[in-house]
Amino acid sequence: MQIVSLFSALSDPTRLRILRLIASMELAVGEVALVLGQSQPRVSRQVGILCDVGLAERRREGSWTFLRACQPAGDNSPFSAILMKLLAEAEEHDAELAALCAQDRRRLAEIRAARDADAQAYFAQHSQDWDELRRMHSSDERIEAELTRALDGLALGELLDIGTGTGRMAEIFSAGAERIVALDKSPAMLRVARAKLQHLPTQCVDLVQGDFTSLPFPDASFDTVLFHQVLHFAQSPAAVLAEAARVTRAAGRIAIVDFAAHHREELRERHAHARLGFEDDQMASLLADAGFKPAVPKALEDGELTVKIWLAERYKETTGTPS
Repeated sequence: MQIVSLFSALSDPTRLRILRLIASMELAVGEVALVLGQSQPRVSRQVGILCDVGLAERRREGSWTFLRACQPAGDNSPFSAILMKLLAEAEEHDAELAALCAQDRRRLAEIRAARDADAQAYFAQHSQDWDELRRMHSSDERIEAELTRALDGLALGELLDIGTGTGRMAEIFSAGAERIVALDKSPAMLRVARAKLQHLPTQCVDLVQGDFTSLPFPDASFDTVLFHQVLHFAQSPAAVLAEAARVTRAAGRIAIVDFAAHHREELRERHAHARLGFEDDQMASLLADAGFKPAVPKALEDGELTVKIWLAERYKETTGTPS
């Protein structure tokens, strides 16, 4: 009986902890192993059991494997969502489980904070030659032209440029937007952007320090949100896009310029990339889950890596259903 297999999978404390970790976010199996303090092969075996019974699913990205809880809308067991809710209730009422889960989340936060610190050190080191680094991967000129063409004729309104870097995107779109907010987490990058944008009227462009996981703006603040070669730095792209959706007005739009899925593993270490690009169906799912209606993407294949432009419109009704 299927229900017997499901309850058998829940009989191990390690598997319970894994399920609670992935209940709200996608994690690399290596991250799970670090959090639990166990070897990756042992954690992989536990993950395999959860996947076999339909409580979790894996996604390969280069040499890394990402893990997430199975989506209730998929072809998985009808018991999966019920059991995940049961575990949430158990954590509230079982002090020992709650203590273990709280410890796991603290450990995960420490691991991710250390990785963020490494990424910020990288950004600070390369702030002066960021444009040069981008040219190693694709043609900036063609990307800018195609992105401008994709947004041509649209009322950009108030535009948020997330991860502005050198401020190049803010500079390009300043003439077509009512106002631009250029946001970056790195003070070093903001100094570069401020120098690049100093010729623009101060009332047209604001430079703001902030993190794309917790944007310092009220709900529905912008008509257009732009990610230019930024989303591959996100450890949790789903959380970043959900936050972007929060600040996007109904019927507003999002534009994402990033790499198509690839296997250049060295970019993780050399350039602090958390993700090796995105598949079209993966991006469509991320956007839909965040509350956007995706359009057909545009592929630019003239560089060493393929670059994609994904556009999507925020649903007029922010209930997760198309307008």
